[in-house]
Amino acid sequence: MSFSADIKTSNLDLQNKQHEQLFPDTPPAPAPRNHRTAWISGCLSIFALYLLLSLHPNIPVPYRPCGNHDVLTRIKDVATVKPLVPLEAHIMSKCPDAKDCLQQLILPAMMQIVDKVDFTLSYIGTYTHSNDGVDCRHGPEECLGNIIELCANSLYPDPKIYLGFTMCLAKDYQDIPQKSLLEDCALEHGIDFEKLNECATRDDGGFGMGMLRDSVRRSTDAGVTKSCTVRLDEKIYCIRDGGQWTNCPNGSGVNDLVIAVQKLYDSPS
Repeated sequence: MSFSADIKTSNLDLQNKQHEQLFPDTPPAPAPRNHRTAWISGCLSIFALYLLLSLHPNIPVPYRPCGNHDVLTRIKDVATVKPLVPLEAHIMSKCPDAKDCLQQLILPAMMQIVDKVDFTLSYIGTYTHSNDGVDCRHGPEECLGNIIELCANSLYPDPKIYLGFTMCLAKDYQDIPQKSLLEDCALEHGIDFEKLNECATRDDGGFGMGMLRDSVRRSTDAGVTKSCTVRLDEKIYCIRDGGQWTNCPNGSGVNDLVIAVQKLYDSPS
């Protein structure tokens, strides 16, 4: 008659306990020979497999690094990220100098440095403390044009979109803010005209006026009064006024601005 392995093991454990009670100073019965043989045979098989993997040149041995390589790579990438260079243009939407500034300098330069600058488009005006509003040099239509452009910036913060839209309006600055011009430029640059209109009229115009007031305050705090004034790294870089470039010690060309930005971008913080 044969017994299962579990029953044999249970009987062996019982015999060992009885042996310990009767003969405490003698060792218990050893494990069955076949169990010892299987255990030794398994160890030898594992050792032989390890030698085969280690010594055979065509069998790759898996490599497991001690640290997390991906985490170290991400930390290195974060450590090497450079801060963006502040670049700002202060304009009035119905100003011909703003059109020249955007067309001749800002847009072509941004095509090369968009990933190296933190660009801001700000507007120039005068506070009216009596009603907490803003006066614009070219009248209420310019204020509305400024608000429309600020709404485009707010809704579509990608400079390639809102700068393109602003440049489109500036080409026909005399017609700002005619609906046909706004619709054409919005369509050309993938902007939802209804969202643009909703932004400009929200809170009975209070939302848009608030954005314009904040933008004018930014220009005032920077001491800027002329459209178009370009500031680089929070310092005046160049001014377009009366159809002429002035106050441009580093040059008014596109390549001049690109080089100036690159130097600041590469310089240690």
